[in-house]
Amino acid sequence: MKIIHIITGLSDGGAEAVLYRLCSEDKINTHIVISLTEKGKYGSLLLEKDIQVHWLGMPRGRVALSGISKLYRLIQSLKPDVVQTWMYHADLIGGLVARLAGAHKIYWGIRASSLEIGKSSWRTIVVAYINALLSRWVPTGIVCCADRAQQTHQQLGFAVDRFTVIPNGYNLNYFKPDSEDRKKLRAELEINEQTLLLGCVGRFDPQKDHQNLLAALAIIKQNGVSFRCILVGRGLNTDNAQLVSWVNRYDLEDEVLLLGQRTDIPAVMNALDLHILSSTYGEAFPNVVAEAMACGTPCVATDVGDAAYIIGHTGWIAPPSDASLLANAIHSALLSYSNHDEWESRRVAARNRVVETFSLEKMIAAYHSVWGNDIRTTSRTVKEEVS
Repeated sequence: MKIIHIITGLSDGGAEAVLYRLCSEDKINTHIVISLTEKGKYGSLLLEKDIQVHWLGMPRGRVALSGISKLYRLIQSLKPDVVQTWMYHADLIGGLVARLAGAHKIYWGIRASSLEIGKSSWRTIVVAYINALLSRWVPTGIVCCADRAQQTHQQLGFAVDRFTVIPNGYNLNYFKPDSEDRKKLRAELEINEQTLLLGCVGRFDPQKDHQNLLAALAIIKQNGVSFRCILVGRGLNTDNAQLVSWVNRYDLEDEVLLLGQRTDIPAVMNALDLHILSSTYGEAFPNVVAEAMACGTPCVATDVGDAAYIIGHTGWIAPPSDASLLANAIHSALLSYSNHDEWESRRVAARNRVVETFSLEKMIAAYHSVWGNDIRTTSRTVKEEVS
């Protein structure tokens, strides 16, 4: 089949990464990607895989009639079998334009697990509520990446019978245990094998709640634990005055390394002893948790989105926005870390959890199941078929 994907943009992000993996690894269908805004990081990567990419150049947060017109003409000329949209704005704009252009199979993609006034932008909240009203008429189906995302949006008024949950899938030949990667990155950072290395991968953003993470690490330090912690992601560098002030406030200058954005994430995950997700809201299916686990690195995570479902019994969960309870979860992890045999069992279990449940092949097969049949089903159907 010919599948057109419509997404708000193609810069660095979880949804963009999943779209890239889906398009580049699906050997059955032909994929064409349309970005409403810019070409971005993933536009270039998709082009390297000989996948057709169009970018409409619309300003972020604004709708341009020229972009709408171009999108309409593209859909009419390409004559897709399926249109798959990604995230609220593309669901609304792409879904409506695709319906007007004569597309018969339109699937929305929802990637957020919560909408909170004061945290989510008011534009996003308004678009989500408009989508809820249109969900009975525009999409053939709605694909969520997480159970909690489905529950949240059904409560917002989205059509209950349209939903399918397809968990993210990962290339397990790319994210895998690699002792050489571990040694090389630790050597680069001048961190020896005996040093406990914690880490958090994720851009600097209020939803990631790095301040809560630093507050929890300060408690760990006060309890006499010796460690280093690396923060990896866009904006996590010494140019970030707010972040540096938090590091100083919590007396973590000797413990925390700010590495900024990197492209060697499998090496980062292998170098870590423990990965920590400290997010407070907005996550649906946090990729970094599964990526760390695929590399054999156990995780502590706040209870956001489907983080607890991803981790299963292999790691530790704490409530969001509570540094003391996050520190308690980290402390529990470190007790396990102190027992070599128990920790090795955790590492194996973490890897196996991702292999058995979140492989890229299973995700692609689930999308095939949705696209190939005009079904309106509940979340458990596809999840059980591919598990």
